Amino acid sequence: MPRQNGITVEDMLGLDVMNNCKVIAGFKGTKNAISKVNIMADPDILDWVSEGEFLLTTAYFFRKENLKEQKNLIKECSKKKLAGIGIKIYPYLNSLSEEIVHLADYLNFPIIDINYSIPLSDIMISTFKEIFNKQASLLERIEKVHEQFMDIMLKGNGIEKVIDIVYENIKNPVYFRSNFSNQYIEKAYQSDENTKNMLREDIRKFYDSNLSESKLKGFDEDKVFINGKYVKRMIMPIVVKDNLYGHIFTWALNSPLGGFDLSILESAATTIALEVLQELSIKEVEIRYRSEFFEDLISFDVKRKKKSLERAHFFSLNPNDFYIIEVMSFKFKLHGESKEENYLDFVQDNVNKIVSTIEDILLFFDIKGLVASKMNGVQILLGFENESIFKSKLEKFNEKLENTFEKKFENMDFNIGVGRLYKGLNNVNKSFSDALKSIRTGKILSDKRIVTFDELGIFKILCQDYLRQELEDFYNTTLKPLTDYDSKKSTELVKTLGAYFQFNGNLKKMSENLFTHYNTVLYRINRIKEITGMNLDDSNDRLNLEIALKIKELLKK
Repeated sequence: MPRQNGITVEDMLGLDVMNNCKVIAGFKGTKNAISKVNIMADPDILDWVSEGEFLLTTAYFFRKENLKEQKNLIKECSKKKLAGIGIKIYPYLNSLSEEIVHLADYLNFPIIDINYSIPLSDIMISTFKEIFNKQASLLERIEKVHEQFMDIMLKGNGIEKVIDIVYENIKNPVYFRSNFSNQYIEKAYQSDENTKNMLREDIRKFYDSNLSESKLKGFDEDKVFINGKYVKRMIMPIVVKDNLYGHIFTWALNSPLGGFDLSILESAATTIALEVLQELSIKEVEIRYRSEFFEDLISFDVKRKKKSLERAHFFSLNPNDFYIIEVMSFKFKLHGESKEENYLDFVQDNVNKIVSTIEDILLFFDIKGLVASKMNGVQILLGFENESIFKSKLEKFNEKLENTFEKKFENMDFNIGVGRLYKGLNNVNKSFSDALKSIRTGKILSDKRIVTFDELGIFKILCQDYLRQELEDFYNTTLKPLTDYDSKKSTELVKTLGAYFQFNGNLKKMSENLFTHYNTVLYRINRIKEITGMNLDDSNDRLNLEIALKIKELLKK
């Protein structure tokens, strides 16, 4: 909205120069703010006017032009959101047309009958003087509020104190919601519980995932239905490093909202943004310090590991507890962003949010732990005092983790690998190794976002790095001839073999799944036997071929 720090039409009517002037239409618009005054000698002036202007003119135009042109003038003034129009009706006319008066009433556009004896220039000078005085007073008030905000920043009093000052000056309900820390502040002491519930519901609707407004990074002004009437609502976003960290909400329930209130909201948003930036800087240092500790903890270097164990008490970690590590990889889907540097900046800005979210969930389940991060992922260390409670807590933790990420980071794909539980902080490197295998192998074998090491089955053995050459040799002597044949002849024998194991050798179900005739499937089975030299009726050969198919996926052949 334009910053209308002027006076209202009602204020203008109270000036001494406006004695014997009266409102003849648009009474409901007398609260309109006047930012400046202009004299209309010609209707063409509407091409250069701006919102908040008050026009002064004579009834010469209304006498000269036909009724249609007069109505178009009033409609255009209202459309351009002018504050109103003052017309010196006498001696040009005895009164304005009733249709013009009714139209102005309908549009809530004020028309003032200027007494014929008052020079228009006197009205202009007096009004400008009053606007200047009002703006000077507002600037003084804004300066004082700004000083209060700066004092809060210097003393580190926090965001709630900022919202207190906004509430004291705006005199209307003020709500603050943070996307960064899930902080929620409500200031609506003069409102009853029913009104508060309506305001909370309005905020909930604003954040509805189907509405795009909540993702916009600019000021939003609208009218909403509260307590049986439409009231003005202002929403100021908190933007830091081009990321949206929350909003300040206020509604014109107790007093009108105008330019002064907008200035207060802008100043408050800037102050909160500085506070968030400071918190982000501290958080980045904390994350870096934890990440360095974690790197030392899983290191094979004896000195580094010993150093990390000596510092464990700084993170409230008991060396003798049971520990498990989870490894998370993520990738963001950016709309309209293709440059790599933009993606890296975006990820860096969101790492703090991811870490904070995980820490909140750890706190929720009262789990001791530590969250570290790198650009390509996040590592979570979970500690348990005894072995008996860890399974149920871990399951609930991961369930909430997955649900929270799906809701909070809609544009993020993620996978989590979970290691095994080990006793003693000195053994967490083993769990870390398990977690890496879980996430690497789980991406290939499962559609699940969270895969535990115990879910890998036979692949707990097959995914060991030292077995890779053995797996290559096994694949080459079992399935590779079939793969090569498919590649050379453009056949689908490997796919048919996979269907064979999927449907336990049921040829009818295989033919339906492959959209292939029964006899063709039977022919392919015989060709598989010939090419591989293995008999699918033999249990050992079947096992070798089934494992070879899994190895093919594991080796990404």
